[in-house]
Amino acid sequence: MAEALRRVCGVEVGEEQAAEIVRRFREGRGAPARRSPPGGEGGSGRAVERSGPFDELRAPSAGEVDGIVGSSAAIREMLRRLERIARADATVLILGENGTGKELAARAVHRRSRRAGGAFISQNCSAMPETLLDSTLFGHVRGAFTGAVTDRMGLFEAASGGTLFLDEVGEMSASLQAKLLRVLEEGQLAPVGAVEPRRVDVRVVAATNRDLEEMARGRAFREDLLHRLSVLVLRVPPLRERREDIPLLVEHFRSRLVEREGRERGFTRECMERLGEYGWPGNVRELRHEVERLWVFSGEELEIGPEHLSPEIARAAQPKQAGKAGLHANVEALERRQIEDALRRTKGNRTHAATLLGVSRRNLIRKIAKMGLGGR
Repeated sequence: MAEALRRVCGVEVGEEQAAEIVRRFREGRGAPARRSPPGGEGGSGRAVERSGPFDELRAPSAGEVDGIVGSSAAIREMLRRLERIARADATVLILGENGTGKELAARAVHRRSRRAGGAFISQNCSAMPETLLDSTLFGHVRGAFTGAVTDRMGLFEAASGGTLFLDEVGEMSASLQAKLLRVLEEGQLAPVGAVEPRRVDVRVVAATNRDLEEMARGRAFREDLLHRLSVLVLRVPPLRERREDIPLLVEHFRSRLVEREGRERGFTRECMERLGEYGWPGNVRELRHEVERLWVFSGEELEIGPEHLSPEIARAAQPKQAGKAGLHANVEALERRQIEDALRRTKGNRTHAATLLGVSRRNLIRKIAKMGLGGR
């Protein structure tokens, strides 16, 4: 039953929690719904994304912990901090760029917590309009608005006893921020159209790739909510800070493709070198997509070479040629370090970085793309 709910509803539950959700559904009290198509009552981006080719439960790869692959110092430190955070029951804020694996980290926190037997439900806060997100998170009562023909349980209630993961929490409107703050402070909520509040027992894990402190200073995000969310903070490092994990990640994705398609294939040494040299602004997600792309476009080749790399990666990740560094290569290396330093000092803001470097923003963007660097 628990496995069926995971696949159909996108929720990770124990058997007892699964039985409770089914009981509530039969009583007409609602349950986590499947993602509805765009324009339907559920809207788009509903709850958890459907499983992709690498998301099914399988035996872990080498260097894999709860789906998080890597053995670098940065990942080991993150996992040590994650372990301590999981033992507590306070709210967690996960910080990291797009594609770094913030939801994987949230799932790992849940699985290692005392709430592991309860539901894990995920919702992207930028995936639907404010009114629909309000109903999705907090539920609604019959007649609350046009089309509300029955009472509907929100995700906070569905996740009661477990964990609710709120991705892109920085995209929440001011009114929804206020309602979220009430849940965190008082442990109760009011569904849309309801008069009496309802109590919930849920651990909130939120994530963002935005600077919430800067948003709070600009009054785009509530400072009191920021304090409530950031009781425990976990930073997921970008891939460029843990390049030594790239071979492990490539092998992880390769082995899943081999298992899925039933044929053994690999990558040439030169291809692996190119992958290791690229900056990966899209982080692990971009690497995963590139591995699958290489797999498809290399046809039946048993050894996949660099000639199949995406054009932007092929341009940016040039092979190292011993003894041919020369003046041009040294100048490029110096330019790269200066751009990386400017992006780091301006927290990835390209406009400010261009001003710091004394170049046009357009020229800087061109160089960033050429070098495969991150930023925004």
